[in-house]
Amino acid sequence: MANVNTISADEFKNEVTGFNGKVLVDFYADWCGPCKMIAPILEKLSEKRDDIKIVKVDADASPELMAEYGVRGIPTLLLFNQGEKVGTKVGALPLTQLEAFVEQA
Repeated sequence: MANVNTISADEFKNEVTGFNGKVLVDFYADWCGPCKMIAPILEKLSEKRDDIKIVKVDADASPELMAEYGVRGIPTLLLFNQGEKVGTKVGALPLTQLEAFVEQA
């Protein structure tokens, strides 16, 4: 069973840009209401799909990553394929929209 792991800025290169496959990155904060709404949806997606790795990055702890990828609001979802950013969505999405988003890579 897949799960959604929280990674640090130091782990980002190894877990995301150095990963050979699809990675969905959720920039979140503990105080963010929409972030809490999307968390169980990301867990559901991780259980349904074994072709994508899903990780979370604490926005408050990673301002340099937010700046590097132009993240201005949270939750922001970044989709990477073979280490390249291929998509961005801002805000909490229902599962159907999330699935459509990861299909584009």
